[in-house]
Amino acid sequence: MAIDYIERDLTDAELALVNAGFAAHANELANPATPSIRYGLVALDAGQFVGCATGLAHDSRRWFYVTDLYVEKPYRGRGIGSALLAALERGVVALGGERIWAWTAAFEAPAFYQKHGYVIFCEMAGWYVSGHSRVGVWKTLAGA
Repeated sequence: MAIDYIERDLTDAELALVNAGFAAHANELANPATPSIRYGLVALDAGQFVGCATGLAHDSRRWFYVTDLYVEKPYRGRGIGSALLAALERGVVALGGERIWAWTAAFEAPAFYQKHGYVIFCEMAGWYVSGHSRVGVWKTLAGA
């Protein structure tokens, strides 16, 4: 049998086959796919956007992935990021979440997350063109 290896994007039909194959494999191993649930909150100052904390609940909501934790520059250093993260964590627990995780950059916020009880689980050196690392952090949530 001759196999051709072609450099191109997947067609929609091929992508559907891949996704179905992964789903079938996960089901065979007693890990059925569960839909992600987006959850988040927004901080406003007199109706103006100040920041947000959002993410996705996975695997029957036990794990929550923080996709965005952001505060507008004029509002930084006022504890808004900490308040957003704490509120997000409370909401995740209310959803049934037990653990939370995020990616951050070594030049940004590993110390911020560590201050809030997160531990580093991964550091990918040289991830960014600046040479900084990409850092993965996670935490077991209180009350979970």
